[in-house]
Amino acid sequence: MNAMGTRGPVGKRESARTRRNKTDDNGVETKKAPAAAKVRVPAEDRAWHSVVKGWWRSLKDSGQSAFFEPSDWQAARMTASFASKVFKKLDNADVDDLKRLRPSVAQVWTMMADLGTTEVARRRVRIELIRAGEGDELDAEVVDIADYQTDYGG
Repeated sequence: MNAMGTRGPVGKRESARTRRNKTDDNGVETKKAPAAAKVRVPAEDRAWHSVVKGWWRSLKDSGQSAFFEPSDWQAARMTASFASKVFKKLDNADVDDLKRLRPSVAQVWTMMADLGTTEVARRRVRIELIRAGEGDELDAEVVDIADYQTDYGG
């Protein structure tokens, strides 16, 4: 899951793409390895900021967490711990503190994106989440145009 994304415009959703390459832009095929047999989600820290607790709980329920390995959960835990410290400082910040904390907030957002917690981040690593009822195109039959022309005289 901790794959590095690409720079530039965010890619289209899979259903909107016309090309389906087996390799990336550099001709490199994706390497595969077995996933962990069992992934245990670490408990949230009761001392975390309330916003971070909400993020952690939503992360456990989010579709991309199906791809998380134990190391991804630990990265999420580190992100939550860091984000909690930043948000607690923001709660008591004056104007000068807000300016000083801006890079820390940006770092939290980057760490969250690395975990695929936004639509844009997921598209960069080519992960799409489909809600029940939205995936009708997943069940659609693929028709070869040559067969269609033969069958229907087109």
